[in-house]
Amino acid sequence: MWGFLLRRLGQVIPTLIIVSILVFALQQLMPGDPALILAGEERGDPEVLAQIRAELMLDQPLVNQYLHWIWRALQGDLGFSWRIRLPVGELILEKLPVTFQLAAMSFVIGVAIGVPCGVLSAVWRDRPADWVINAIALFGISTPNFWLGIMMILLFSVQLGWLPPSGYVPLWEDPLMSLQTTIMPAFVLGTGVASVLMRHTRAAMLGALSQDYVRTARAKGLGERVVVAKHALRNALIPVVTLGTIEFGRLLAGAVLTEQIFSIPGFGKLVVDAVFNRDYPVVQGVVMATALIFVTLSLIADLLYMAINPRLRTA
Repeated sequence: MWGFLLRRLGQVIPTLIIVSILVFALQQLMPGDPALILAGEERGDPEVLAQIRAELMLDQPLVNQYLHWIWRALQGDLGFSWRIRLPVGELILEKLPVTFQLAAMSFVIGVAIGVPCGVLSAVWRDRPADWVINAIALFGISTPNFWLGIMMILLFSVQLGWLPPSGYVPLWEDPLMSLQTTIMPAFVLGTGVASVLMRHTRAAMLGALSQDYVRTARAKGLGERVVVAKHALRNALIPVVTLGTIEFGRLLAGAVLTEQIFSIPGFGKLVVDAVFNRDYPVVQGVVMATALIFVTLSLIADLLYMAINPRLRTA
């Protein structure tokens, strides 16, 4: 087990290096000159532009820029935001709890709906309940988040007045108000996760229910609930765990539209503003933080595999 963990940890550094090279190279393809944006009203002054480029090392070769940035990043220094002159690490630590709260709530909603419905759909295969669950899953996958978010605002905020239409209150300041401001965006994101988990759980359960060990358990006279919960579901959860970690990482990194619609000041809004303002250090810092989160979640998934299936502990 320890050898496996060491091998997995050994893959982290090459992965992060490749990600750093890609994000640094791809952002150079973005149109526009950061110096012109930062110069503002003085963009017509060549001396001002030259001074900005020299200060930000934009006049240096790309290789030198990358090596300078990656060396500081390895020391824990992600640089300063060109636009608001704050440390990138400080901005990430400020926005990450917001997005993490939203992602965690969305993930809980997705798992609470998706996994049980997927199990029931597999158990009731080709019955009316199975058709209804599959139709709901298809609707959830096909519905755009921005449309569902707008519809929920119109219903629960404009028509009923039950929830605030936008904004965010930190959990540690007012838990009840924080829940009220995040429940709608969390449900919007959670329905997409639930639909994906529902279909994958159904497919995994159908495969598990057709295995010999399930037929043997039934032949021994075990009840159907015991067979489904203890024998089939435990083995079917392995691919679902993989998907769950990917979906949670996607929630942390990809809730851009939902955060914009509900004015949630999280990762999504931070990176969108950085892209529009050519704030390269912020873009690089957010992408690297996201990559580190994905790698960590992948390692957690491997540990969960071993907890679910003891046979993997000796592999």
